Amino acid sequence: MFRAQKRRTLERTNFGKQVIREQDYPDRLNLYSVPPLAEITLDQFEEWALDRLRVLCEIESCLFRNRNLKATEQAVKPVIDKYLPLTSNSTKSQTKSSQLDYERKKDHYSHYILRLAFCRSDELRHRFVKAESILFRIRYLSCDLAEQQAFLLKANNNQNWTSVADNEKEQLKELLAAATSMSIAAVEQEPFFAVDFEKVPDLVENRRVLLRYGQAYIPASQQLTLVLSDFAERLQKELEITARALPRLDEDDRLVPILNHLSRGFVAPEYVSDSSANLAENGRVTPEQVDRLVSHFPLCMKSLHDGLRQEKHLRYHGRQQYGLFLKGIGMTVDDALLFWRQSFSKISDEKFNKEYRYNIRHNYGLEGNRRNYKPFSCMQIISSNAPGPLDRHGCPYRHYSMENLMSALGGMGIHDKNTLKMVREDVEAKQYHVACTRVFEATHSQYAKPNQQGPILQETITHPNLYFDRSTQIVRNHAKAEISKEEIELKA
Repeated sequence: MFRAQKRRTLERTNFGKQVIREQDYPDRLNLYSVPPLAEITLDQFEEWALDRLRVLCEIESCLFRNRNLKATEQAVKPVIDKYLPLTSNSTKSQTKSSQLDYERKKDHYSHYILRLAFCRSDELRHRFVKAESILFRIRYLSCDLAEQQAFLLKANNNQNWTSVADNEKEQLKELLAAATSMSIAAVEQEPFFAVDFEKVPDLVENRRVLLRYGQAYIPASQQLTLVLSDFAERLQKELEITARALPRLDEDDRLVPILNHLSRGFVAPEYVSDSSANLAENGRVTPEQVDRLVSHFPLCMKSLHDGLRQEKHLRYHGRQQYGLFLKGIGMTVDDALLFWRQSFSKISDEKFNKEYRYNIRHNYGLEGNRRNYKPFSCMQIISSNAPGPLDRHGCPYRHYSMENLMSALGGMGIHDKNTLKMVREDVEAKQYHVACTRVFEATHSQYAKPNQQGPILQETITHPNLYFDRSTQIVRNHAKAEISKEEIELKA
């Protein structure tokens, strides 16, 4: 049966025959009005989609944390530069043409791949359109003036917006000046466009355009709002069309699993711990240091550690979650054996060696299939092996009752009513990683610089080891700054 399905799939035009239709990307900005036609590998299909999803998830996280556009841009820009860069045409002479084309091709294809993943429900479509619109705005604002003007000119030609004639503008110049807070002279110099007022709700809401007979008169300086409105409206319609066509992909067992993973809307990539951020010497964590480092643990790991100390035991899933976390922060296999043996103080050496030693060595790739296991990400903890009544593992924001969660946050020293209220709202909205990030910021607020703008953490927590690394990094940097300050005072 499966072979027959694959054979039918391969007989289709885009799978059975080689299609080579490379496209040119003369502009940095893309309205994604033309779908990509050339072939890419499955590895590129998944890698490019995941990279774009990282960017969109960071944007969505900023939205849930009520950041304004400027703060969102500051938080998202490093993620864009890392995973989805787009080189400007003004720097093309310093950048290899092949690299520039690769960046723009990746941007084009990744957008359409995520369309396949996010077209499946109204909620996913809404989230995708909102995040993509913000990404487009951030990229537009990062362009130089020449790129912006060239793009708007092309958009105007494509959309065929109605330009306001000079004689009409002359008659309405006083009203236009009053509505847009522009001077009469500026109105006379500025081109205006007339569109249905429903297309620019933001400008209407903020009373920045003239409304007359159902038309909004938009100055060219506000044309981006019109572009974004058309972009979001067209993308919404095309996602609905894609949703109707999506069942045709069901027979292709190569793409559907990837799309199912992407459509979850939350990506937790494999995190590589930064040993340079570790407070321990040479990035190694010994059993004696664990109790002192608990203040840098996320709530999920702190709960496991407290349970281990209280009960002198953890059940299997708890040992897996906590043991791999300790491995990720720098605990060697020999130290892990010693740590767990000391922690399981109620049992004999014989019982420990018989029931637990193999599993610890297995996690380090020294037994069984010799696989080197990685620490669990937030997504893995949230979505698999829900804890039972006697278990300690899991995500507190996902698996705790609200009463127990508030009590646990109080144990971390968080008593501010506004912070607890926002965490509660994040949990109710199922934005567990945002709640964890908010807790991080609340517990590290004392390390913020005096004139620091925005939150102390410029990224969203998606991995327990990321939480630990950023916590130790902030404390280390703060200590260095204090030492430098004291040295300067002594010299003075």
